Amino acid sequence: MVFNSYIFLIFFPIVVSIYYLLPVKFRPVWLLISSYYFYMSWNARYACLILLSTVITYATGILIGKSRECREGILKKLNPKVFVAGCIIINLGILFVFKYFNFFFQSISRVLSHTGISFSGPKVDLLLPVGISFYTFQALGYCIDVYRGEILPEKNFLKYALFVSFFPQLVAGPIERSGNLLHQLSDPHPLNYTIFREGIFLMLWGYFQKIVIADRIAVYVDAVYGDYESYPGMYLIIASVLFAFQIYCDFGGYTNIAKGAALILGVELMDNFKQPYFSASCSEFWKRWHISLSSWFRDYVYIPLGGNRKGKIRKYINILIVFGLSGLWHGASFTYVMWGTLNGAFQVVGDGLTSLRKKAGSVLHVRPDNMLIRICKIIITFILIDITWVFFRAESIGEACDIIISMVRVINPQILFDGSVFDCGLSFKGFVVLGLSLLILLIVDIINESGKSIRKIVMARNYWLRAFFFAVSVCVILVFGIWGTGYESDAFLYFQF
Repeated sequence: MVFNSYIFLIFFPIVVSIYYLLPVKFRPVWLLISSYYFYMSWNARYACLILLSTVITYATGILIGKSRECREGILKKLNPKVFVAGCIIINLGILFVFKYFNFFFQSISRVLSHTGISFSGPKVDLLLPVGISFYTFQALGYCIDVYRGEILPEKNFLKYALFVSFFPQLVAGPIERSGNLLHQLSDPHPLNYTIFREGIFLMLWGYFQKIVIADRIAVYVDAVYGDYESYPGMYLIIASVLFAFQIYCDFGGYTNIAKGAALILGVELMDNFKQPYFSASCSEFWKRWHISLSSWFRDYVYIPLGGNRKGKIRKYINILIVFGLSGLWHGASFTYVMWGTLNGAFQVVGDGLTSLRKKAGSVLHVRPDNMLIRICKIIITFILIDITWVFFRAESIGEACDIIISMVRVINPQILFDGSVFDCGLSFKGFVVLGLSLLILLIVDIINESGKSIRKIVMARNYWLRAFFFAVSVCVILVFGIWGTGYESDAFLYFQF
């Protein structure tokens, strides 16, 4: 069940209605049942896997707590590290089997083939469970937090199970921290009309990002990248730039729908995006993009590796390790590893050039807060990030390299004027709608970047203006949204991770 399906538009109002009609003590149970139904709508067998992960991480938290309370016996003798290490190994082992098993042995086979050794490893034919990377990391984060003493273990199994499976953010995040989400699920809030309206606003904005912008861009990007040899040069440049906005609106749209749905249920999820394409460096970009994942890797991988506490060389190695792992988290492919490693390399280079930039600025008498300089930095950062997106979108590293070479070598700006650009599935009218939609996105991001909230601005209007806004928003989504099975508009990009 995906958010932009007719089934969800029936499912969600029913869940919300029953939720607020039930006595407070029964609401978490109802949300747990609804969450498992939501997840099982893809494949009922998925429920066994998420339940297994839930049981293991719940038991780990309890055992860690008991081992610290016991004054004698076997639990006292066992170090809590044993429990948390075992939990991590088991959960990552499950993730490895379902997501990386075939990739691992295929990679070994490929390496050995260059030495003349023929090796054919075992293969497993398993369907990748939707969202397994997201809920695995969320559950492991809980266990590590308990081990560190940052939170107490949750003793109520049903409440903990809801924390792992809460349906708005189950399959594509954000990857919530136990300290933020557990207590909200344990203490259901009464219906708040103001919060309810804000939740609807967020959902509508998410649907606009997904259906009107991302799915419209997908028509062009899929056509060009699907036959990149026939669409060289400027075709690929346009497609690559548009893909940056496609993945932003696709994933950001999902996050806004998730945040809005959770808000309607009285739960506030963390921000996952903060105008990422206004970043003036690759390092800043990763403080604004997929914040829940980047902060997870920072707290549970980068800092334990030593962070920046052991000298610059070690710091740079840690950055490359973290971003290489981040790429691998996204998928069992070298294209994702390359994407992550490039993001890490750009940060390493950027950090290494910091002193040189400061000296150049001092010599040229350029103020660091100069608006023109910042705009130039934003453009350069976007170009660098967009290069990494080519590897993210391409089918192989070789294909990504061919695409980048084609963008540089083939000079064909005439396609912008002879109408050829409209022969890739998206008509002139489609581009006009897309251009206006991206303009709306830009205005909203500028307002949010200024420190104001477009959501708060709209909610502060009187009843009739709000009603008019909501009515117009629904009409725009219905009229200008990309609908139809040919576009696979129901597939969110990040569901595959």
